[in-house]
Amino acid sequence: MFLKYKINKRIFLNFIIIIGVNMYKIITFILFSTVTLTWGTTWIVMKIVIKTIPPIFATGIRFIITAPILIIMAKLIKKPLLFPVGKKYFQIIITIFYFIIPFTLMIYSQKYINSGLASIIFANMPIAILIASKILIKEKTNKKQILGLIIAITSLSIILFTESKINTNIHWQGFILIIISIILHAILYVESKKKYSHISIITFNTIPTLCSGIILLLIGWIIEHPIITNFSINSILAVFYLGIIGGVFGVMCYFTLQKRISTFKSSIVFILFPLISITLENYIYNHKLSTISTLALVPLIISIIIIMTPKDFYLKKNTK
Repeated sequence: MFLKYKINKRIFLNFIIIIGVNMYKIITFILFSTVTLTWGTTWIVMKIVIKTIPPIFATGIRFIITAPILIIMAKLIKKPLLFPVGKKYFQIIITIFYFIIPFTLMIYSQKYINSGLASIIFANMPIAILIASKILIKEKTNKKQILGLIIAITSLSIILFTESKINTNIHWQGFILIIISIILHAILYVESKKKYSHISIITFNTIPTLCSGIILLLIGWIIEHPIITNFSINSILAVFYLGIIGGVFGVMCYFTLQKRISTFKSSIVFILFPLISITLENYIYNHKLSTISTLALVPLIISIIIIMTPKDFYLKKNTK
């Protein structure tokens, strides 16, 4: 009887463990899918926003929607709103160079290029981070990453050149705006990882988001002269989507995902979200990439995978 009880107890415990492991995998998959879908839809949503709302003013509204939610979250989980003493100046840098300038440039780029192409350019963020890490913190790179970098730059150049020649609605200004936003984000990401990795993501985002929202609303009101009565329902809903789903939900899901799986695996979203953006744009606006650009996507995706692959992955593989 005692032996039977021990066997049943062991079976029960094994069952609980299996359920727990599967639930962990399911939640991780849901987080991964959510981030991919959220970031994949953000670009087309920006296109909807600027149809009736000026870009600077729209970005200000987006941050003003996001900020109160972050403040409530900070209070609930008891995270400080300000950086530690001696590091508060970095919040000003984040406000200007991580939020105000890059996000304004990203939404402004939608005036010059389609959302699918914008998402493809932004998917090269891991490449920008690699370059910034090499320059700023002298991080070592291996030959495979350098090869990936060359392939990525070549593939992206082919896509941009081809699309700009075929589609007369695409202008080089859009490329430059996205590339500047990527560079700024990459630099701030590397600097933050180097010096401020101990600071909570809520603390990192809350005050800069609030300040950015206020500043951009004032600038937008003075420069763009928005006529609120002209704002369409679709554009207003799109701004709320960017502020809540993109600004809070998507970011929180991504950082939660990074805690559950490796940075390499979580970075795969940078490969997948442009595919969603391209598909949506094709469905809604009937904008298709040319055959050459579609083919160039293959080496671009491969190059991003090579660059994001951890350095010790190759070492482990060679020592087997």
